[in-house]
Amino acid sequence: MTVADTLDGMTSQKTPQTMKPATAAKKLGVYLEATPAQFREGVVSRDELNALQSDPPEWLRDLRRNGPHPRPVVAAKLGVSIGGLARGGITDPLTTEQIDALKTENPEWLQRERALQADVRQEAARQKEKNQR
Repeated sequence: MTVADTLDGMTSQKTPQTMKPATAAKKLGVYLEATPAQFREGVVSRDELNALQSDPPEWLRDLRRNGPHPRPVVAAKLGVSIGGLARGGITDPLTTEQIDALKTENPEWLQRERALQADVRQEAARQKEKNQR
């Protein structure tokens, strides 16, 4: 057997790409600890991830709708940065109901962080426009 034969044999045996459940949960935008045990305890192939994204099962639709949501999703729903959440004392995942309550309550820290985020976005847009000239 030659080296070329060995290499041919190696390349024809493709193994599916897999990822840890934490990576898959992040890509799906859900809080890992709220996913079913079967999801948390296995590995997720690229094909399985694509299937979950294109035709989400009920548990995934429910998590996306009601939470609990991971911090990046909470931050996006509130219009603040992840750092802004921490400065506001929000370190745990929140449900959609809790996020809605915060929006209604509109505490001072949330107003401040939203204004800060708006300034950051304005500056980024200004820089982008400047760089395109």
